[in-house]
Order: sequence, then C-alpha cells, then structure tokens
Amino acid sequence: MKELIIKYKSVLKFILTFLLVYAVLTFSYKLYLQYGSSETYYPDYMTNLVAKQSREILESLGYQAQVVPHATEPTMKLIINNKYVARVIEGCNSVSVIILFASFIIAFTGKIKTTFLYVLAGSVLIYVVNLIRVVILSIGLYHYPWRKDILHTVIFPAIIYGMVCLLWLFWVNRFSNHKESHE
Repeated sequence: MKELIIKYKSVLKFILTFLLVYAVLTFSYKLYLQYGSSETYYPDYMTNLVAKQSREILESLGYQAQVVPHATEPTMKLIINNKYVARVIEGCNSVSVIILFASFIIAFTGKIKTTFLYVLAGSVLIYVVNLIRVVILSIGLYHYPWRKDILHTVIFPAIIYGMVCLLWLFWVNRFSNHKESHE
C-alpha cells in the first residue's frame, strides 16, 4: 500500500487538492447565494449582472430588450421585442464553471503568480464567453424557439465546457509544474 501511495503521490495530491479547493469554493459560493440575495440585485448580484449585461449587449445589437425579476422564482426574465425568451438563472452566471476551472488550475499548480494570473484571466474569459453565450442563446430562442433543446442542452454547454477544457490543456502543457517535471 505504501508503495502505491508513493508511486501515485502526484495523482493523489492532484485529486485531493482539486477536491479540497472545489469544496471550499463551492461552500463559499453556497454561502454567498444563501446570504447574498437582495431586492436590489435580485436574485443575487452575479445573476442580476449577467442578465443586465446581456440586455445591454442585445440592445447594442438592435434588439429591444428587457430584464425583469420573475414573479414566482429566483430568476430574471429576459424579454426581446416584448417576447419572453429566457430565464437567467443562477446557473447562467458562470460562477460554477469558474469554480470548476479554478479548482483544476490550482490543483495542477504552477508558479504562484502565474497560477493567480491564469485563474484571473481564465475566469474573465469564461465570464465573457458565457455572457456572449447567453446573448446568442437568447437571440436563437427568439428566432428559433423550436430549437430550444439542442441550443440549450447541447450546443452552448459544449462551447463553454469545450473552452474550459482547452484552457486546462493549455495550462497543463504550458504553465503547470506537471509540465516542468516531465520535460
């Protein structure tokens, strides 16, 4: 057993670090959701921000867009040209994806400054791509509502998670200590 632990020390370290960081960040986020809701930024600040920024982008593209709090659930209704097209829910704000991304990068750590900057830059990129995803999905739902299932459950998750995988691969092959120890 001791030989197995020694042999797979780096794998075990990665798994334990990933799980620990993921658990801490997820727990912190759950606390934020539990105690961070307000009437000003309904249902929570990040979801509200994504909804409002989506509206602004849609308006810059020539659509008449509105976001209003949903009356019966903690979401924001996204309305394009007076047509209710989507709900912006907590899962649409990209925080959970950013937590997953950051946990992996920290578990496959590199130099502290590089790790911090990569997590920061990657998080901003994920947020921006997610925002564009919400806008394009909303436009798609406005023009092609019968394509809702494939747009929402296949194409757009593939884009966001595919990008995260590419960011992970780039990190492991370019910056992580794992790369340095195998050259």
